[in-house]
Amino acid sequence: MSKKVLIVGGVAGGASAAARLRRLDEHAEIIIFEKGPYISFANCGLPYYIGGSIEERERLLVQTPKGMADRFNIDVRTRSEIVAVDPHTRTVQVQSQERGQYEESYDELILSPGAKPIVPDLPGKDNPLIYTVRSIPDIDRIKKQINSSNNVSLIVIGGGFIGVEMAENLKEAGLDVTLVEGNGQLLTPFDAELAAALAQEMEQNGVQMLFSQRVQGFRSLEQGIGVELVDGRVLTADMVILAIGVTPDTAFLRNSGVSLGTRGHIMVNDALESSVPHIYAVGDAIEVTDTIHGTKTAIPLAGPANKQGRIVADRIAGLSSIYKGTQGTAIIKVFGMTGAATGSNEKTLKRLGIEYRTVIVHPASHASYYPGSSAITLKLLFTPTGKILGAQAVGYDGVDKRIDDIAVAIHFGGHISDLTELELSYAPPYSSAKDPVNMAGYAAENIMAGRVETFTYDQLSEHQPEQSILLDVRSELEHRNGNIPGSINISVDELRQRLDELDSTKVIWVYCQVGLRGYTASQILRQHGFNVKNLSGGYKTYRQAQFRPAPISTGNDENNDGQDQNNNSKHAEVMEKELPNPISAQPQRIDNELNVCGLSCPGPLIQLKQKMDQLSNGETLRVKASDPGFYEDVKAWATMSGSSLLHLERSKGGTIEAVIAKNIAQPVSSAMETPKEEPASTMVVFSGDLDKAIASLIIANGAAASGRKVTMFFTFWGLNIIRKHQPQPVSKTMIGRMFDMMLPRGSHKLGMSKMNMLGVGPKIIRSVMKNNNVASLEELMQTATAQGVEFVACQMSMDLMGIQREELMDSVNIGGVGYYLGQAAQANHNLFI
Repeated sequence: MSKKVLIVGGVAGGASAAARLRRLDEHAEIIIFEKGPYISFANCGLPYYIGGSIEERERLLVQTPKGMADRFNIDVRTRSEIVAVDPHTRTVQVQSQERGQYEESYDELILSPGAKPIVPDLPGKDNPLIYTVRSIPDIDRIKKQINSSNNVSLIVIGGGFIGVEMAENLKEAGLDVTLVEGNGQLLTPFDAELAAALAQEMEQNGVQMLFSQRVQGFRSLEQGIGVELVDGRVLTADMVILAIGVTPDTAFLRNSGVSLGTRGHIMVNDALESSVPHIYAVGDAIEVTDTIHGTKTAIPLAGPANKQGRIVADRIAGLSSIYKGTQGTAIIKVFGMTGAATGSNEKTLKRLGIEYRTVIVHPASHASYYPGSSAITLKLLFTPTGKILGAQAVGYDGVDKRIDDIAVAIHFGGHISDLTELELSYAPPYSSAKDPVNMAGYAAENIMAGRVETFTYDQLSEHQPEQSILLDVRSELEHRNGNIPGSINISVDELRQRLDELDSTKVIWVYCQVGLRGYTASQILRQHGFNVKNLSGGYKTYRQAQFRPAPISTGNDENNDGQDQNNNSKHAEVMEKELPNPISAQPQRIDNELNVCGLSCPGPLIQLKQKMDQLSNGETLRVKASDPGFYEDVKAWATMSGSSLLHLERSKGGTIEAVIAKNIAQPVSSAMETPKEEPASTMVVFSGDLDKAIASLIIANGAAASGRKVTMFFTFWGLNIIRKHQPQPVSKTMIGRMFDMMLPRGSHKLGMSKMNMLGVGPKIIRSVMKNNNVASLEELMQTATAQGVEFVACQMSMDLMGIQREELMDSVNIGGVGYYLGQAAQANHNLFI
């Protein structure tokens, strides 16, 4: 007797189940209900249709109702929503656009309802200029809006996979794009230092970003839409894309007896059976098992959904297939860069209380001597006994296959020793004799064997100069071009001859560019009796982790009452900041060429310096490099050497091209963000008094407005000025907690140096300033940031007072006295406040 199988929802899980079941059972009656107009479409491809990579809309349609009927003899009913399930009578209630409401019976029921975009309950959420991205009709509406009007600016809310893909493709489509993310980073499946590399790629391609900001509402404008942030600012644009996540579309199951998880996901066993007999579930709407830890989770990915659909079909057809869980392997394209991850990240491991180790390596994508090689940043997470827990990678080439290799190892319960033993395909155009996966395994094995002790970039705050030495073992050129504040420089090649310069009673914290020279230095020092540890991932990872998006000027502030909408032009407020885009036109004259592709740092810098030393004053050099770090290195080198950076761009393949003129005083485009040599002003802000803070910011804004490069160095009580009003929770020592109770939290809490009057004085001065149209301290700080004033927090003062980076404004840099003195040496105007 043939079975009657109903499938609720198509796309990945439902359509896969239907096709597989038909191949196994020619006589089964199969009906698919889809509430939308399309039964099977490539929802992962929707952003790329917007960006133009997929030119023909029809290519998104994986299968049509007619195709399913002709090939598989499946009854497909679109625009038919299941509104209720009755497991006692084995029936479903169908609300059909064509047939109205009716009842359909089943022998077996497969639930594949998917998930729907989250639309937060905020004021103005029904504004017609707000769009979500989940289906072809969604993308049709966005495409129509872009094409049918003069839309030039757009705000994407949410920095997850969909948000980032939409931001990228909307930028590719020619729009000005700003991305707002509530967390302190993009793409939370990645750890912060790898996510920072992807964010930097976004910014370098012209996408503006705002992190650690929540949206509290939307407002209709005469032209466009306003996005209200919790800090009082208002961003304006022509359109808004909501991409803050999805929630399972399971409301129709509330009274069915099917067990749901706390977030509404359908609970299933390893046979993908629900709590009700004859009802199965697959796809984004189900709760699955994390294969690494055995915990319950929800992972809305197309690959697992397809596998689940196949397994359910097997079960209905009498086969004993089971679903073993999901480890969350995912990948994303971010302009020219790729990011991929598998297994657990650090956040997950900390949440679960699992002890783990990490290692970061920066190997080449293929043999460095073969053209087109570029660096990969690869992070491996493993238990103290060596079991692999997860991995992440970013880079321009070869990222996908490395993460896939490690994903396979994790699936089979792999150990780091397995990575060292993997025999992977090698030829110079594709890999190196030691593949990056092998290299990660070797580095992890050294840690496990006790051959090296490592520290991570986020542990640098624990460095105490009286107890340890921070040692840079790179070349002098590299050190001068950028270093970790407070470090001394002894090249690894000179280390054996200069051991007497190091205090053997202190712990030596070693770092190099990527970790390899640091490992060599560690072995030298360890075998000469020093207590030493090496920075995992090196200076490259440290610098990568310091990335913060450039500030956005909105033209609005926390005192804006929304009535002065004449200032809210379509995109001026969002797009006021100069973007770090490549200069579009190259200089007409190129005197010399240098190709350093394939070389890793410091190779490109060394060859650049050698070549520039041979040039005459005013001659130009075009240099091409494949090392991703060269993009920032060449900017710093040009400033350090006094040369002019005339052109800088990164191709989609990751190759970097720069044009430099030797020692000529020529204006550099603001897009290069190269600091001006003259004139410059510096000031030390020691006081945390409101009146002195206001005075310092007024001077800073005036100096910046007159064309000066301004650096404000906040130390001791001055740090209170740049503290956040509501920082993220951080763990502190007892002394840190004592300071936290005594110190004012942010600029709104500052007292007066005179006439404080138990807190009344600050309120009076703020009121007087407002009545006289004088900008508030917070407005002065926003204006200063928009004008390029650099805020620097004193690392030593932070350590003494127990203040951590997360407590400070996002735009603040961290530095030491050496950094300040370097800035002051180039200034002709210095103040102490």
